[in-house]
Amino acid sequence: MTTAIYAGSFDPFTNGHLDILKSGAEIFDKVIVAVSYNIQKQGFLPLDVRKNLIQECVKDFSNVEVDSYEGLTVEYAKKRGASVLLRGMRNSLDFEYELQLAQTNSALDNSIKTISLITKPEFSFISSSAVREILKYSGDITKFVPREVAKYLINNRDILLK
Repeated sequence: MTTAIYAGSFDPFTNGHLDILKSGAEIFDKVIVAVSYNIQKQGFLPLDVRKNLIQECVKDFSNVEVDSYEGLTVEYAKKRGASVLLRGMRNSLDFEYELQLAQTNSALDNSIKTISLITKPEFSFISSSAVREILKYSGDITKFVPREVAKYLINNRDILLK
């Protein structure tokens, strides 16, 4: 059984993230969406909110689990018995970053392989930071994030943007 870790801040979870996750869930026996926690970085959404929203988005996936972690992703992967780190790329700008990350993780533990999937073209321009910016100026975010995420962001817009 092959378990993959799909790690990220997912702040917020976008349709691009969901696209990569759907593909990963078709390829791997189990995918753990691992929401990273960085004490030095203040997130837009609290960690528990990000986790809960993702859980709502993936409730119909039988082989997807949502968790959170702090520290090195390869160490978390070993702890969870995963042999693959699932990554997503939107465009050529992501390639350089993902290449460096994959090589660093390989140097830390070459038994854990990185597999990068390319998102569909209609999601190639979506980023969490773009969603936050659109929300800030009351734009329509519903095309960029799953329904559950859009509902939460719209209903909590004033609180989030204080």
